[in-house]
Amino acid sequence: MTDLPRAIKVHSVILGGAHAGGCTLDYDGRFVRRKRLMTDEGWPFVVDLAQTTSLDDGAVLELDDGRTVMVHAAQEPLLKVKGNLPRLAWHIGNRHTPCEMNGDHLLIQRDPVIAHMLTHLDAEVTEVVSRFRPEGGAYGHGRTLPHAHGHSAHEH
Repeated sequence: MTDLPRAIKVHSVILGGAHAGGCTLDYDGRFVRRKRLMTDEGWPFVVDLAQTTSLDDGAVLELDDGRTVMVHAAQEPLLKVKGNLPRLAWHIGNRHTPCEMNGDHLLIQRDPVIAHMLTHLDAEVTEVVSRFRPEGGAYGHGRTLPHAHGHSAHEH
């Protein structure tokens, strides 16, 4: 398949000792199964996981040669949202938009349609560049992925 080292395991906690490298990825880039990546130090490796995985900021990839690579969230263009946070978070969540919740603001990926909706809900929306570490799914971890709200033809 490849002569490159393969990342075969993901650890959600920092393992003891120094890591062989770091890998800085934006939010979309941290959703992987099989992909060639480059460390921040400039050496390539391949992620080769059993299933598609959402890598959190600080996750550690274990390579098949015993080395480890720490994942870092990249700076990326976001929207900082202020206002009635419970109401705004409900509307953001209702659209299955990933959201990072902070004490006095929310962070979401830049999306002009969502920004327009939020300003009509009296939110203060500002473009920023920051690391994006949104909340995981409702069942503990991972991503909140889009799904249908309709009912199937088999339901009564």
